[in-house]
Amino acid sequence: MPLNIATLSLITAVQTAVLAVMLWAGTQGDPGRPLTSLRIRAVALALEAVGWGALAVNAYLTPAQLLLGANAINLLAQGLAVIALRMLLGEALRWRLVLAVGVVGWLGVAWFGLIDPDYRDRVLWGSLAILVNLVLSIEALLAGGRKRFSRARTALLLICALAMLLLIWRNGQLWLGQHQPDQISVPSATNFFYVMFSGLQPLFASIGFLLLYSEILQQELHLQARVDPLTGVGNRLAIDETITRLLAQAARQRQTLGVLMLDADHFKHVNDRFGHAGGDKVLRALVASIRSGLRESDLIGRVGGEEFVVLLPHTDMTAALALGERIRLMVESTPLLIDGQLLQLTVSVGVALAATAERDGEAVLQRADTALYAAKRAGRNRVMATDGDGAALPA
Repeated sequence: MPLNIATLSLITAVQTAVLAVMLWAGTQGDPGRPLTSLRIRAVALALEAVGWGALAVNAYLTPAQLLLGANAINLLAQGLAVIALRMLLGEALRWRLVLAVGVVGWLGVAWFGLIDPDYRDRVLWGSLAILVNLVLSIEALLAGGRKRFSRARTALLLICALAMLLLIWRNGQLWLGQHQPDQISVPSATNFFYVMFSGLQPLFASIGFLLLYSEILQQELHLQARVDPLTGVGNRLAIDETITRLLAQAARQRQTLGVLMLDADHFKHVNDRFGHAGGDKVLRALVASIRSGLRESDLIGRVGGEEFVVLLPHTDMTAALALGERIRLMVESTPLLIDGQLLQLTVSVGVALAATAERDGEAVLQRADTALYAAKRAGRNRVMATDGDGAALPA
């Protein structure tokens, strides 16, 4: 079989169809944003395969069928690809704009193909629709700035840039060259190279999409491993990592770091009264109450059972004690409505301070824990602190 446009189109159609099947086969599992985006991307590839297949068998189609049908399928595939990428990245889908671009692009192609035939205008109109879709993809990839950049994003940005250059080259050839073809299926150097390089885009774009999908899954797994599923705050692993980072930051800035260790008093009675489901509601309500009294820079985490830690950057002992007392009073004075019943909850609070050059986060947490248990031994519903040697002191 000679290597012509029909052959290239058939190769691309088969390759793209295989990619679609492989992507869809990899979407088994619980539904979620990344998985749904992968399925949409697979559908987009399947539509692309149909579009390339139509070009491969153009000899068996009428010009109107090829013009209207293949372009409609290709514009739909491009729109779905944009939506899949934006969904994967967690950006606004802009589906109304994507739909409008597809409809307007198809109407323009139909106008310059059937009503006012002009191949160059038709290609230009279709290229503008593709360009807008590329811009929407680039906008999503650039969202979040440099802090969210990754190799996969860079690869996809490069693919989008090359696709733009290919569009510019093709239109430049049609408008500036001589004896140019009047159909994509007509053998010519411009059509041959455009079909060849366009046919590589689904492969490279899919590889980039899969790399990005893998990166996002890894980020989500990293986050899930550090979040308490019940309350939504950081778990012990997150607290250990965060206190290490904050201590290093405090040392560089010659600042102190305050630490609060809080425990709900007599929580066994809560579980006995409301059951474990009710106890879970109490813990979530307690976290919401504590959070309402924190600064944006303060961090709260659950270290086990009904015990929580609050990390207070740039905070001295006086301010840490004052915050601990405010939280204690707020919890004591705010009854919780649990399953239609009011619950009067109290907390005990231990306070510790990390010195400016201290780097041992475990030691700081241990001092706060010592103060907490001193508060419990002293009768609960109170705040106590530790000195630099770890001895408990009344607040």
